[in-house]
Amino acid sequence: MSGWRTPLESRLEVTGDGMREELEGRLAGQWKVGDLARRTGLTVRALQYYDDIGLLHPSYRTRSGHRLYVRKDIARLQQIVSLRELGFSLEEIRDCCSKAGFSPRRVIQLHIERLKGQIEIQSRLCERLEGIAQRLDSAKEISVEELIQTIEVTRMSKYYTSEQQEELRQGAEAIGPERIREVEQKEWPELIAEVRAEMEKGTDPGSERIQELAKRWMNLVREFTGGNSGIERAAAQVWQQEESIHGYETAPMRELMGYISKAIASSKKN
Repeated sequence: MSGWRTPLESRLEVTGDGMREELEGRLAGQWKVGDLARRTGLTVRALQYYDDIGLLHPSYRTRSGHRLYVRKDIARLQQIVSLRELGFSLEEIRDCCSKAGFSPRRVIQLHIERLKGQIEIQSRLCERLEGIAQRLDSAKEISVEELIQTIEVTRMSKYYTSEQQEELRQGAEAIGPERIREVEQKEWPELIAEVRAEMEKGTDPGSERIQELAKRWMNLVREFTGGNSGIERAAAQVWQQEESIHGYETAPMRELMGYISKAIASSKKN
């Protein structure tokens, strides 16, 4: 029986050094960065970047410097992925995971709640589309307003939970249409123009002028979100992923948002 080999041991014998090293690593419960990237669907570059910024350090390295991940590292990676799905920035995730009272169970629960909210939103959208289909079948005309509302629901349902959408609706009612028009037609355009002018001049985000503009920016954001951090993250995702919002092209806005983010980060350091 001394010549008997398990299927895995036999595979180690017939494969090249690279495959042998990979399989031996897995036997020891260790994963190289490329293997982990393939299994999770993440990129090697993303995992390397997480290491560089201190978000996810591999527990071990080979003598040649290759990263080796073990179970606890993969558990942390799952938490990172879940928090990213919830709209957290990498900086927020790093701060969250470094807290003494951080609960991996809470991350899972938050993700479950988000998914349930998305399921509810999709169900409502399905009911709306079924209603439109029924009216089309009966040759009834669909109003332009109803079609526009359906388009808005379709787009926004990707980002906001049903509770967040309801909170936004109530907030809009409380603010009132006159104030909303004032903000959309006057305050935001003026502020955007001022921020762009300073950014193009190369003004330091940490300067007093940009700090004042960042404060105005965040005050307008919080007036819309009601100070709900979840809604703020969802709104940021909308601007990051949509091509246009309410007639605004998002690419130029993302540049401004990055500039304001640097100003906010600078104020936290001081």
